[in-house]
Amino acid sequence: MDQIPALIRVFAFLSFLTIGGGMAAFPEMKVQVVAVNHWLTDEQLIHVYSTGQMSPGPNMMMVAEIGQLVAGFTGAVVCALAFFVPTGVLTFGVGRLWNRLDKWPWRNSIQKGLAPVAIGLAVGGLIIFGKGAITNWITVVLALLTFVAVNRTKVNPALFILSAGVIGIFVLK
Repeated sequence: MDQIPALIRVFAFLSFLTIGGGMAAFPEMKVQVVAVNHWLTDEQLIHVYSTGQMSPGPNMMMVAEIGQLVAGFTGAVVCALAFFVPTGVLTFGVGRLWNRLDKWPWRNSIQKGLAPVAIGLAVGGLIIFGKGAITNWITVVLALLTFVAVNRTKVNPALFILSAGVIGIFVLK
């Protein structure tokens, strides 16, 4: 229970880094969760994040799992609320204001400027995640094959997830 204030502080802050999706917050999440607060190891964070990607619903619900590991059920609820409520309120407010600024000359420029920032944050998160997840030649091959297959076929990505799980069971013990 003594970790609750820190969980709120960290995940409310991370909430505002999710422009471009949850992966955009991953580099700072790793710093805060692994290096600063020592709540999880790098391997545990990658596992929790990967599980969140496979789960139905919002993939960033994985923050609740971090909270649960740190402070039980209360930690899970606190992390989910701290992560989703601030940006939810901000998005609601900006959305209402955005509609009023329909004729504002800077609106289009802001939209064009935010897109590359969102992509940069997401790619940065992907690189940080990849450094921890791609650890040997087998994981390099898996990552490359998945990348190529996703971009060149219309195969359901769930099959890649299932295949990776099977490969992990038998090859990456």
